[in-house]
Amino acid sequence: MKKTILILLAGMILNIPAVSQSGKVFDNLSMESKILKGERKFAIYLPPDYETSERSYPVLYLLHGAGDDQTGWIQFGEVLRITDNAIRDGIATPMIIVMPDANTGQRGYFNSIDGKWRYEDFFFEELMPFVEERYRIKGEKRYRAVAGLSMGGGGTFMYALHHPELFSSACPLSAYVGPLTIDDLTRRLERYDQDYSEEDLPAYFGRHNAVELVKNMPVDDIKSVRWFIDCGDDDFLYEGNSLIHIEMKKRNIPHEYRVRDGAHNWTYWRESLPVVLGFVSDAFHQH
Repeated sequence: MKKTILILLAGMILNIPAVSQSGKVFDNLSMESKILKGERKFAIYLPPDYETSERSYPVLYLLHGAGDDQTGWIQFGEVLRITDNAIRDGIATPMIIVMPDANTGQRGYFNSIDGKWRYEDFFFEELMPFVEERYRIKGEKRYRAVAGLSMGGGGTFMYALHHPELFSSACPLSAYVGPLTIDDLTRRLERYDQDYSEEDLPAYFGRHNAVELVKNMPVDDIKSVRWFIDCGDDDFLYEGNSLIHIEMKKRNIPHEYRVRDGAHNWTYWRESLPVVLGFVSDAFHQH
């Protein structure tokens, strides 16, 4: 009897590390931004073996939607549980996930048309260098990916199209692809009380509409990024995502395009996240 109990206890002790091993999330980190003239928040997910290893990791920049902040993917997207499970089950490779705040000051991931608010410049010139120096992140294109939902899906499209040399994979989910016409852009600028001049509109539209970028960019640049586009059949942003898919098909740009049963909500995005983690991991791995 004693021998049996000892065997059971030994088995339980041996299993403790596997059961208890978990990643960590920090959702209230900050850095100073000269570009945005103030403190900027961000959140980060560190994989289960980060504190016990000396290795460097690939990175996924995961962008939230309008109305959320850097805590959105943690609170509502359950990024800790989903990523831990994906790594444990072999769906995803261990990675660092960076979640910036784009809801403070002026909402959004882009520079304003008048140049007074330069969030995109902040992202590439300050945030990325800051986190990639502070944490053990592999700095090559192959080990860097970007994904996001809704407004963050738009940020995903634009960041990967503006800088295809930096990202191996891009995964826009239920993405706002930008104003579909210049009239749409004008109405949006007026709604958010942004100053603009008529002569600046065409260039700004061309740079902030993902469909226009896919139409006009060199095909090889777009092809250098692996694309996973996912939008529910009941999502109000279906049109822009459909147009992107059609334009990529016309130009023979490889991409994964998924339309599942679902709407513009966290239920849909939580189901998307494990697939995204697996998709970006395919680029991180050696085949």
